[in-house]
Amino acid sequence: MIQSTKKNANPFVLSIAAAALTAVLALTALAPGAASAADEKKKQEISRVIAKEMTAAQKALQAQQWQEAIKNLDAAENKSGLTAFDQKTIHYMLGFANVRLNNFKVAQSEFEKALATGAASPEDTAQMTKILFQITASTGQYQKAIDYGKQMVDAGTATNENLLIIAQSYYQLKDCKDAVIWADKGIAAARKAGETPKENLYLFKLQCASDAQDNTAMDPILIDLIKLNNKITWWNSLLRIERQDERDDHNTLMIYRIMYNTQSMKEGSDYIEMAQLLGDAALPGEAADVLSKAMTAGLIKPEQKERTTRLLNALQSRADADKKGLPQLATEAAKNPAGELSVKLGEVYYGFGDYQKAIDAINQGLQKGNIKHLDEAYVYLGLANVQLKNNAEAKKAFGQLKTVPNISPRVLKLWELYSNEVGVPLASGT
Repeated sequence: MIQSTKKNANPFVLSIAAAALTAVLALTALAPGAASAADEKKKQEISRVIAKEMTAAQKALQAQQWQEAIKNLDAAENKSGLTAFDQKTIHYMLGFANVRLNNFKVAQSEFEKALATGAASPEDTAQMTKILFQITASTGQYQKAIDYGKQMVDAGTATNENLLIIAQSYYQLKDCKDAVIWADKGIAAARKAGETPKENLYLFKLQCASDAQDNTAMDPILIDLIKLNNKITWWNSLLRIERQDERDDHNTLMIYRIMYNTQSMKEGSDYIEMAQLLGDAALPGEAADVLSKAMTAGLIKPEQKERTTRLLNALQSRADADKKGLPQLATEAAKNPAGELSVKLGEVYYGFGDYQKAIDAINQGLQKGNIKHLDEAYVYLGLANVQLKNNAEAKKAFGQLKTVPNISPRVLKLWELYSNEVGVPLASGT
């Protein structure tokens, strides 16, 4: 937004001023020359009656003497017998001087008067429309900003940034339908130009969907935001929406695994439920690790601490027993012609942080076949490779999920999204 108390300090002010200055300095033929034979050319010359005032005004502008310029322009405006071109030029230059003085309301009026003369060339019209668009957008005149912005779009002079401002103006007017339409236009234009769309274009859409309590609409927008910048907050919002609609414990745990590995699990109750589900899945080592993290981070509420401590102690006892029994489990898995035990061995190794052994065991199990939960096998294989920064192998493992019969479409969609972001640093902030 323009800060009227800081002259020339705001980049937006400078962009308006620069746009106006470009055209003002182009008005070099202020003093009339010899009589022209072409009437059209005469229409584009300053009248002799104001030549003195206009020349003085131009010199004052070039010297950044804004009040002096306005004084001479006012004197010129009070002369009689002015042509439309005279009036256009006077108002145009008055608009520029007032921009530099941060008198945006006056500047807007002057540029509008200049356009109303009908004497502006197509180039002048485009330039003034751009300036008026910037002024009205920055001063909260959203409908006018939209109108000027659409004129720029129709003339083919609008930039991708202009499309964002149009979308924002509609949003400020609480017109979500058109805000979304213009946000989509801005996104499409950026992609066509080979540019990364601005985050705000998606945020207008997201807020509109949120205000309407439309989770179905929020879902694809959050996915686009994750692909845009991989922010933890978008993962948190997306996974909460997906989890609240999930009723199957197996699928819920698959969603929690993504939440945990994207650092988007923020509630102690989520850690508790994930730990319980892991315990039920005979993975107490990983369950204890998840719950310990929540306790260390201070995420467990006071009223939950006693129960959570008991749960953690029970899980830790089971984990200790599992660790002691690893050699025996490894021997049994190696002898078993089916792959189920080898995969389970790999999952247990993962819970204890032994990622290379986890990879080796799961791969052995996959080679044997006869695995009860193929989706979990591929997920743990992928996660173990992520931990070892074997990103290509991780993506390869996650890519196998689409071959799993009867996998939940929701689970598949979310893990494909996670796989897409493997190797991309998670970003904080909103």
